[in-house]
Amino acid sequence: MATHHLQTPFTDEVIRQLHAGDVVYFDGTLFGIRDLTQIYMFDQNHEPPVSLAGMPCIHTAPSLKKIGDKWEKICIGTTTSTRMDRFSPGLIGKYGVKAIIGKGGLYEGSLKAMQEHAAVYLAIVGGSAALETKQVEEVEEVYWEHLHPEALYKFRVKDFGPLTVAMDSHGRNLFEDVKEVTRQKLPEIYAKLGIT
Repeated sequence: MATHHLQTPFTDEVIRQLHAGDVVYFDGTLFGIRDLTQIYMFDQNHEPPVSLAGMPCIHTAPSLKKIGDKWEKICIGTTTSTRMDRFSPGLIGKYGVKAIIGKGGLYEGSLKAMQEHAAVYLAIVGGSAALETKQVEEVEEVYWEHLHPEALYKFRVKDFGPLTVAMDSHGRNLFEDVKEVTRQKLPEIYAKLGIT
């Protein structure tokens, strides 16, 4: 396991150096997206007004307030990713997103896209919204404001992390590894409980 301190945008070479179990911190740009953001993009055919190529996207519906023409952060937390899995291959393959950040992981189709296009899934610890909010230095832009709190957000972050490489571009998936270990232990657990 290695620790990486990165700067956005991420290159294919940088992503290929990341392996499941590694820890990542990064500086630079982070885009915030959620269910409605991606429905608007993929199901309703709206092209993003900014390039996502080489960038990380975090699954979030942030709590922000607008003062004049400036958006101020209140709380920026992370949500579960699995329900947005169907959009991830498109984010990676069509728009060049290099990292998706969230909780709970993604499925096989997304992992294949990560292998093909050099991308990763970075897991964040649940309940860390206070830390995330502190690490977001500024809300630089809110695109598609009418979708807020599920608009497209451009954040500037500093030392964002720690994030665990849970799915890498080499086909490794820590979520599946945990499931397999659990499957192997089940017979022993059932035996101890007297369940046949």
